[in-house]
Amino acid sequence: MRYKMVIVIREDLQLSCGKIAVQVAHAAVECTLKAEKSKNPNLKEWLREGQKKVVLRVKSLREIYELEFKARNMGLNTAIIKDAGLTEVPPGTVTCVGIGPGPEEIINKVTGSLPLL
Repeated sequence: MRYKMVIVIREDLQLSCGKIAVQVAHAAVECTLKAEKSKNPNLKEWLREGQKKVVLRVKSLREIYELEFKARNMGLNTAIIKDAGLTEVPPGTVTCVGIGPGPEEIINKVTGSLPLL
């Protein structure tokens, strides 16, 4: 089985490349910590395989919440990232969602139709 983590960014915020990189990093770290804390068995395999991560995009906040809901209902680890608001967006702005680590075939059922960033 193959494992991955997906981070989905909101393109409607028109974040700079640097800001996107930071938000993606926050999501990856948060998902990893949550998986470790919950003793998620997917974490060990994902780490062993090289920590595959894919960054995708959606057009709106609504889509972020829909993905997070669907992923949680499929038993996947999720993390909604809210910005501190020190630079480009107001405090508390949801910038992205991290999903995984988990089996690729399950994550693809949630995010497989989304475009790459």
